[in-house]
Amino acid sequence: MTPLNFKHLHYFWVVAHEGSITRAAARLGVAVQTISGQLSLLERQLGKALFNSQGRGLALSEAGRAALGYADRIFELGDALVDAVHNSGSNASLRLRAGISDGIPKLLAYGLLKKVTTMGGDVRLICDEGEFEDLLADLALHRLDVVLTDRPAPLGGNLKVFSSHLGEFATGLFASADLAARYRADFPRRLDDAPLLLPTRHHALRHHIERWLEQVGARPNIVGEFEDSALMTTFGRGGLGIFPAPLALAEQIASQLEAVPLGAMTGVSEHIYALSNERRIRHPAVERLCASGGG
Repeated sequence: MTPLNFKHLHYFWVVAHEGSITRAAARLGVAVQTISGQLSLLERQLGKALFNSQGRGLALSEAGRAALGYADRIFELGDALVDAVHNSGSNASLRLRAGISDGIPKLLAYGLLKKVTTMGGDVRLICDEGEFEDLLADLALHRLDVVLTDRPAPLGGNLKVFSSHLGEFATGLFASADLAARYRADFPRRLDDAPLLLPTRHHALRHHIERWLEQVGARPNIVGEFEDSALMTTFGRGGLGIFPAPLALAEQIASQLEAVPLGAMTGVSEHIYALSNERRIRHPAVERLCASGGG
């Protein structure tokens, strides 16, 4: 197979984002005919039409949408390469690009990443938040240096991703002052019909909470399920329902969310992992993060 011509790919990428060959030509400072010719060569090599005509403009075909996703990543990595080479050996700050899974309590993430910012020298922390699968893909493409998540890296497959256990955090139920006054006494028996906020079933913690509820014989009323832990605690602060959180964060939860603990959920813990591309970690900030963990 003939190697991909990245100049052709770059012209395609600009046209796709501009929505027309004319605007792309103006942006690149080349003739319209030049871009048309380069696109034709790329489509011929790939064996697929990348655009469909739509009025006076162009719309991506199904093949074009797939190609654009890869092109976005390729040119973003190119920018990162230039930046990394430009700053190598200089006094520029050390950058840590961290992905934080939606289900991770943000106060926990802060506590873990804060240790990185106390390293000697300047450290620039760049945080991204998203779903586990999306962050894993970004890690594999080296768009992230580390991912904080509630589960280890999946076994098998082609991904070379490694897990470091950062800690296990006992979890309890918290509530606003009004709800706590109603349901704290005789905990956990008073949880029957109590309004409860839970993470969605995508999160590892959900299964452990449901098993605990079965063990204590409590049947609360689940009034909300959340992919994002920060959104769940925001609703909890508003008094919509009781919510789970690490007991170690009780002081911060009281001051920031105005919520108090009802009690512990015995046997229920939040596990936090750092995922990286290297078994032998060489990024100084990732090494510091993993070394500060609890396992």
